Amino acid sequence: MDQNKSKDSKKDKIKKIASLIVLIALLVAIIVVGVVYVNKTNEEDEKELPYTELIKEISNKNVEAVEMTVGSTTVKVKLKGMQEGEEKITIVPNTQVFMELIQQQALEGNEINVNQKPRSILTVIPSYIMSLLPTLIMVALFIMLFKMQGLGDKGEVYDETERKIKTTFDDVAGLDEEKEELIEIVDFLKKPEKFIEMGAKIPKGVLLYGKPGTGKTLIAKAIAGEAGVPFISMSGSEFIEMFAGLGASRVRKLFEKARKMAPCIVFIDEIDAIGARRTGSSGAESENNQTLNQLLVEMDGFSTEETIIVLAATNRPEMLDKALLRPGRFDRQVTIPTPDLKGREAILRIHAKDKKLAENVTLKGIAEDTSGFTGAELANILNEAAITATRNKHEVIEQLDLDEAVKKVTVGLEKHSRVISDKDKKLTAYHEAGHAIVSQYLPTQTDVKEVSIIPRGLAGGYTMYKNDEDKYYISKTEMEEKLIALLGGRAAEKLALDDISTGASNDIEVATQVARNMVTVYGMSDEIGPISLKNDNGELDYQMFGEEIEDKIGREVNKLINTAYMDAQTILREHMDKLHEIATALLEKEKINEEEFKKFFA
Repeated sequence: MDQNKSKDSKKDKIKKIASLIVLIALLVAIIVVGVVYVNKTNEEDEKELPYTELIKEISNKNVEAVEMTVGSTTVKVKLKGMQEGEEKITIVPNTQVFMELIQQQALEGNEINVNQKPRSILTVIPSYIMSLLPTLIMVALFIMLFKMQGLGDKGEVYDETERKIKTTFDDVAGLDEEKEELIEIVDFLKKPEKFIEMGAKIPKGVLLYGKPGTGKTLIAKAIAGEAGVPFISMSGSEFIEMFAGLGASRVRKLFEKARKMAPCIVFIDEIDAIGARRTGSSGAESENNQTLNQLLVEMDGFSTEETIIVLAATNRPEMLDKALLRPGRFDRQVTIPTPDLKGREAILRIHAKDKKLAENVTLKGIAEDTSGFTGAELANILNEAAITATRNKHEVIEQLDLDEAVKKVTVGLEKHSRVISDKDKKLTAYHEAGHAIVSQYLPTQTDVKEVSIIPRGLAGGYTMYKNDEDKYYISKTEMEEKLIALLGGRAAEKLALDDISTGASNDIEVATQVARNMVTVYGMSDEIGPISLKNDNGELDYQMFGEEIEDKIGREVNKLINTAYMDAQTILREHMDKLHEIATALLEKEKINEEEFKKFFA
């Protein structure tokens, strides 16, 4: 497939270069002809002899010779006394009348040499080109717009003859249940007749939805690779462009192509670009509606004998039109979740196949520290580890390189060169020590893995926690203790330094969001009760509960934040000795790992 890709790219490059050469040649020709035409016109202006003056010169017997071109009204005149090569030019209104005048003068004894020349093609071309120039410019602009809008066929095709998809289910890890669900699609494509004999209808479409980077596109390619059928891939954004009706036209052409290649798979990535809920608006919204309507018609128009399956991917399923999600269109909707611990380890092993790993590297440890990471993020960690190992001139990727990659992806790049004052260092040390100590005495919070006052990304320091389990539900107690841990840094600043800083701004922002969700989304408020204020679009809607609801929400959020702040101060007051010890150690070492941190509490 890589060879075919390189061939296709070479062909595209040759076509682009050829088109560019033709365009440049056309422009140069137009410019040259224009310059010649203008120069010629200027020369003719200088030599021009008015027709009335020519008649006078003829009457005065002062004209020696006349040269005329067949089909032209331009006459070259040589007056007596002119040197060889000199001439005047006159525009004759009527050549027939002029010739009769010459003949009359000849009868009266005024002999004038008349030389009639056939019309040269070189004199015709410039005038024709100049007359056709506006038309040529319009045609060139139309061709440019035609190419920009891509009115031709769209959709990248992979098939067995040219570009075969080599991705299979073996390349997809961490989605065992989802793969079992989708294996049936492969069976439909390989042996549709056995399902038809049983009276089963082939699914029209399968919608894959989940967070970005979870592997929706990968699993779609794996289905095509397993089934061994052509795979037509197109992005939702490719349907909509400048011209009205273009989106619907592209949908029709896409499915025409699919019918010719059936059995096949049509994959539409980011389908929410064209599948969003229809509205009554005009303009761009109307164009989107038209494109979606055509997609609905095409999916409904499949006959039972056409083995065409539409796969679509999105990370915003709540935006899709309900007509698109009904049975008969997208019959199946498969959630592609973030992988669990076992899945993360399997994904890391797949991406580590082409990496040189040291023998002491434990991918399971990396999997434990990356709870909630998607497959794309895990692949990025291994890539960053390989880059780090190369930069550090290691022969293989060591565990330190992997740990550094995790920190780089989650927190940011470590910045040793940033100059920090002693005052700011002390502030950061107490702030991060406060987070770590408060978390240590909260039962629901995970263990501290590392505390550092070395800046990373936008943070002046950080406290990293171990994510050794996958959580699908979070209790109210756990969220309340998370608020306490988040405000531990601000509490430490207040108690140890009797001052507060802007360093806690991000902590306060996150804590406020957590508290607001507890009240408005999760129904964890005693005053408001177990209700959710989210509407169908996933946005908070206060109107349905009256005007007083916003005041109640404000009081509840304020209560949660203030209670957490007071609890954080209470914990730190009881362990001020630990706060000073850990802050001092951070000022000396700049970084404390898990083992060193635990020694303070032994």
